[in-house]
Amino acid sequence: QVQLVESGGGLVQAGGSLRLSCAASGLTFSNYAMGWFRQAPGKEREFVATRGRSSDITYYADSVKGRFTISRDNAKNTVYLQMNSLKPEDTAVYYCAASSGLNYGLRYHQYNYWGYWGQGTQVTVSS
Repeated sequence: QVQLVESGGGLVQAGGSLRLSCAASGLTFSNYAMGWFRQAPGKEREFVATRGRSSDITYYADSVKGRFTISRDNAKNTVYLQMNSLKPEDTAVYYCAASSGLNYGLRYHQYNYWGYWGQGTQVTVSS
């Protein structure tokens, strides 16, 4: 049974930083691309960042480029999202996702590419 468990969310002032973690179990972690999505109240879930299986391929949403960094530790079955220079518009529930699907480079930003999801962690940025 695949489980993805996020942690590290919280309340932070604008300009601050947070580091999210997602611990995976029940899968061969190195065979899966990992990603982060977020969903703000009243909005659709949107792509944030992803790192491929090989760990050297990353993609970011334009809104977080230069501020967020995704990394993974295959030895610990964990993916991280370092979030710096946070803005109030970054407020959302952040979800970790995993996929072993094909066409990663074309489909990573699509919600239905990702087969497994965590329960989410709340990030609130105050102005």
